[in-house]
Amino acid sequence: MSFPITEADGYNPIAIVGSVLFIVAMVLLVKGLEKYRFRAVVITAFVYTVMPLLLVFVYQETLARGIDAISYYGNGTCDFESESEESMNGECTLNLHNRSGRPVTFEIEFLDSFYMKKDIRLVSLMNVNGPYSITLQPNSKEIIQLEELLDVSHIENRVGGGSSMDVHFKISDGKKTRIL
Repeated sequence: MSFPITEADGYNPIAIVGSVLFIVAMVLLVKGLEKYRFRAVVITAFVYTVMPLLLVFVYQETLARGIDAISYYGNGTCDFESESEESMNGECTLNLHNRSGRPVTFEIEFLDSFYMKKDIRLVSLMNVNGPYSITLQPNSKEIIQLEELLDVSHIENRVGGGSSMDVHFKISDGKKTRIL
């Protein structure tokens, strides 16, 4: 587990404060213990690393409803191939897991990585034909495959083709939105 210091909008002040507080807590833990300092620090770091993942898993398996019960492990891919000056083939594959006991319907909007230059579009080109409505069956892992012929004649800053891994996207059910 780590605090996301930077995101698409710049620095995240809450994450910076959280990181500073964690470091202060570790220093106070070391100074406050006479005996077993090393063990306490190692155990605390291990619990800090494992506990959030475990809590998310338990929450999604038991209490989560709707899009909160959707898991994505960051293993999606998108491939783009230029057909002509005006069109491009786009193909995205996403592995999603619905952990709830009910079907979940949502719309997907693709997001470009914030590590790319601001004015160049790649993965978000899939939004030309979107948003895409998807329904996942209860307690199922599904591979979502989207293949589209995209009209990119009106898009100025785009790539001629390429691939992207670790695809990020936004899901929305009309009431709530999550970025995965």
